[in-house]
Amino acid sequence: MHKDPFYKSLSYAISGIISCIKKERNIKIHISVMILVIICGFIFHLSTTEWLICILLFALVISLELVNTAIEAVVDLCSPNYHELAKYAKDVAAGSVLISAIASVVIGLIIFVPKLF
Repeated sequence: MHKDPFYKSLSYAISGIISCIKKERNIKIHISVMILVIICGFIFHLSTTEWLICILLFALVISLELVNTAIEAVVDLCSPNYHELAKYAKDVAAGSVLISAIASVVIGLIIFVPKLF
């Protein structure tokens, strides 16, 4: 099996990210929140460790949103009609994004709230 060169694979990945950002509301929300957190990070002079935690959380939430979108697309392709297993797969994938987003908010509050006082 022939594999594309690395630069082609990178191009496909970037294309997928851009496509998702253009089409999906939730990833736009995640990116907007990420930008606000970055601005607050500069305002409150986050430590290196706090920046690393934030960057990991950005990557986690956005990556899971991309995977969720991919799962939804594949499920819709394979099961265009309603099916309980299709609903289950989509709900579980969405749940993974929700859990990571909630954890990110809690960790963000732990990092930022003390800086307000």
